[in-house]
Amino acid sequence: MRDSRVLCSLIALLLSLAVHGVYGDSPYRFFTWEITYGDIYPLGVKQQGILINGQFPGPQIDAVTNDNLIISVYNYLREPFLISWNGLQQRRNSWQDGVYGTTCPIPPGKNFTYVLQAKDQIGSYFYFPSFLFHKAAGAFGGIRIWSRPRIPVPFPPPAGDFTVLAGDWYRSNHYVLRRLLDSGHNLPFPDGLLINGRGWNGYTFTVEPGRTYRFRISNVGLTTSINFRIQGHSMKLVEVEGSHTLQNTYAALDIHLGQTYSVLVTMDQAPQDYYIVVSSRFTPRVLTTTAILHYSNSRRGVSGPIPGGPTTEIAWSLNQARSIRWNLTASGPRPNPQGSYHYGMIKISRTITLANSAPYMNGKQRYAINSVSFVPADTPLKLADYFKIPGVFTLGSMPTSPNWGNAYLQTSVMAANFREFVEIVFQNWEDTVQSYHIDGYSFFVVG
Repeated sequence: MRDSRVLCSLIALLLSLAVHGVYGDSPYRFFTWEITYGDIYPLGVKQQGILINGQFPGPQIDAVTNDNLIISVYNYLREPFLISWNGLQQRRNSWQDGVYGTTCPIPPGKNFTYVLQAKDQIGSYFYFPSFLFHKAAGAFGGIRIWSRPRIPVPFPPPAGDFTVLAGDWYRSNHYVLRRLLDSGHNLPFPDGLLINGRGWNGYTFTVEPGRTYRFRISNVGLTTSINFRIQGHSMKLVEVEGSHTLQNTYAALDIHLGQTYSVLVTMDQAPQDYYIVVSSRFTPRVLTTTAILHYSNSRRGVSGPIPGGPTTEIAWSLNQARSIRWNLTASGPRPNPQGSYHYGMIKISRTITLANSAPYMNGKQRYAINSVSFVPADTPLKLADYFKIPGVFTLGSMPTSPNWGNAYLQTSVMAANFREFVEIVFQNWEDTVQSYHIDGYSFFVVG
């Protein structure tokens, strides 16, 4: 009798907890990261890298839609450190985003816990250090946000899922590169390209013949657009940074700085090893590196010439970008189709036009948007905003369209209203490819 009363009490307690939402909360995933210096050999020469838990690149983050991510970061470097979560939306949560100006860097010997949520998100992203040019030393890694089990995905489950972190790399220490930039000089030409932190044929992806695998490819470089291709295999594009796409097939893909593409590749060739190739785009000298696609029953290594790709053809890249379309009938993070929200019916509140330029100011090479070159404030902007500290920044100090006047220095802040829809037009009048990082926001390319 007593045991039955205890059992009934436990059942009542569990029901009470469930009713009050304890079990209704989204799952929590906890991470503890130690940021340290360490020796790395990405291009065959020993360098001082920045490691996360002793790893270069850093550990993979795996989450499911709406998971809460609690990431405790301990900084054992000799200088402040800051991480940005490229692609994770920060919904009224910008102080977690890891960009200097909105988030305080973690001082040496201290720690900070990021509290993030993959709210209504799926897809492929990456994180990277956003302060003091630390990205040139490592500390970047992949982020995968999986769909919830009952949400349909517009392709069969692949046999495996690979993260590919590719980009340009310098043999020079990041201190040296930072001093070059601070002195007003341009960066030199990169020394090479990396795939998952390794150089030529340094990384191997092992696959089973006849099966289909998902490759999530991110350009984590500093200055260079890249082209990605797999010898003898075609790639079916299925997702771009959280959106399912029409499943067009490509022999090669241009991936610009900060972008992540997700492709399906079927192992339908003879059992041997094949080159996975990454090469630079729009550069005076083409850089190339390779990894190995290894069939599990292969008895033959890579052979033949490395498959060539585009080099400086701009139209090729533009046409490819135009071919990428949303899959309007596929589910996103929720069971409703991605096309159920009619973007053509949005009432635009205003249009902002942003034009980049590269002026020389006080004898130094600087960069500007709408003639304003940003100067960081001593007080993080979010703190100044929250505590209403005067004199840190001035709203409206950056024009919403280019005025083509002389460039000037300013802690520039552009105001926007909560829940308003803004159309942003980017103009690039320079002779180099420009990438914009719209940090913490979701956006839709309309043209």
